[in-house]
Formats: sequence, C-alpha cells, structure tokens
Amino acid sequence: MAGMGNGMNSFAIVTDSSCDLSARMAEELEISVLPLSFSMGGKEYRNDLDGREMPIRDFYARLRAGETSTTAAVNVESYLGVMEPLLREGKDVLNVAFSSGLSNTCNAAQMACRELAEKYPERKVFCVDTLAASLGQGMLVYYAARLRQAGKSIGEVRDWLEANKLHLCHWFTVDDLNHLKRGGRISAATALIGGMLNIKPVLHVDDEGHLVSMGKVRGRRASLNALVDHMEQTATDPQDQTVFLSHGDTEQDAEYVAAEVKRRMGVKEVVINDVGPVIGAHSGPGTMALFFFGTHR
Repeated sequence: MAGMGNGMNSFAIVTDSSCDLSARMAEELEISVLPLSFSMGGKEYRNDLDGREMPIRDFYARLRAGETSTTAAVNVESYLGVMEPLLREGKDVLNVAFSSGLSNTCNAAQMACRELAEKYPERKVFCVDTLAASLGQGMLVYYAARLRQAGKSIGEVRDWLEANKLHLCHWFTVDDLNHLKRGGRISAATALIGGMLNIKPVLHVDDEGHLVSMGKVRGRRASLNALVDHMEQTATDPQDQTVFLSHGDTEQDAEYVAAEVKRRMGVKEVVINDVGPVIGAHSGPGTMALFFFGTHR
C-alpha cells in the first residue's frame, strides 16, 4: 500500500485494486490501495497493483491455456483496516470505489465509511461510487489526486468527482466472448455465433455502472477503430485531457489505439496499463478499453 506523504495532502484518497493503476503511479499520487483478491486453480491470490502474488503475464497465460478465475467482493473489515489507521493519524478520508453496478465492493466501502464517520465524528469520511471500472475508476482516482495536489479540499474533490463521473466514457471490446458469457454478461448463443463469425462486440459502461453492448463489428482492427470513433463523437477538448487505456495482455493493440487518438484528436498524453486480474477474470485476454471525458457516457 502506498504511504501518505507529509506534504500538502490534507486528506487521504483510498481506492481498491480494480482501479488498474500501475503501482508506480499509485505511489507517485500517494493513493492508499486496498488489494482485492481472485482465485485460480483452487488457490486465492491478492490482486496487488504490482502483481507480487501472480505476475499479470502469468495470469493471462493461464487464462489463455483454458483456466478460469473467479473473484469475490471485499468485506467491510478490509476497508476498515485500510481507512481507520488514516483517521487515527488525523487525516480525513475520501474513498473512490469500484462501480456498484458491477460489484458489491462499493457497498462494503459505503458501509465502512458510514461506520467510521460515526466513530470519528470530528473527521470527514466520504465515499464516491465511481460507477466505473478498471482504468475508468483509475482515471477518476488520478484526477482526484491531481486536484488534491492543486490544493482542493476533500469536499471540493468529492463534489468534482460526483459532477464529472457521468462524463467519464468507457468504451471497450473483447477478443473472446466466452469470458463474458461465463460471468453471465452475455448469452451462450451470442458467444457461439460471435466466435464463429469473428464478430467483436463494442461495449460501454452506462450511467448505472453496468456493461452494455453497443454494437458489433467484424474483425479485431475494426473493433479497435470503433473505440476511437466513439471518442471522436463525444470527447470534450480531447487535446487537453490525459486519456487512459487498459488492455488484457494485448500491448500492441493498446499502442495502436494510443497512436490513433493522438493522430485523430491531438491527444498529447495517454496512460496505458494492464487490465488487472479482478476485471480480467471476466473480460479475458485481448480486452481493450479506452477512457476519456465526453459530453455523456
């Protein structure tokens, strides 16, 4: 877990490892990260951002070899264990949580925040349901940390997140529909036909934080271009924002999409990182996700 600096940071920012930020970025931004867990081959592993219990390449190699992975929501006690020491140090706490539309993790975070707010009435304890996943969640954490660095108060940062989270667009595609089928996200028939016809779904995360299929295209390159097309249609001032890309062990495709958003929209900075095991267990190898701010999700 990244430690809190002694500088200007008047409050702590807490999130969980489904944010898919790199360990280095979380440390630089001084974020406290609760590791979620996943199971594979009958064994449970912690999903630390640095992949210390299972390197991310090993995770995807095992998925490609036909193994499956399952995930479970975190409990309230885990959140208390991360947040309470920060409150004892005299810090206020802003928890930036994984979408309530995809996991009960947010529910545990909210319960922990309510409990701690009662126990430490002199402290501010806020929880924001990002309605986001993977680097979408990570992107909101990144902006929260940047606002804190700029001297914004915990209340101002929370209000900014609430005002902007439904402008955070998530567009993604997967290479193999069977992983979404196993997680109950799509039907078996859809997965079978998609596989036979080389159909690639284009999905997004909606205002309730759920996965929604927004169309299908034929072939991988077309699906990658579709992500950039959607960004072109709705992005606000793309040349002035840092764009985030997460991928399921498909770095060349991520580099292609990064080059396209730079070429087509003048984006200067793109942050690329892996889709971690907690999300990757459901989306599978070859997932490609693009996150940016736009007029609407």
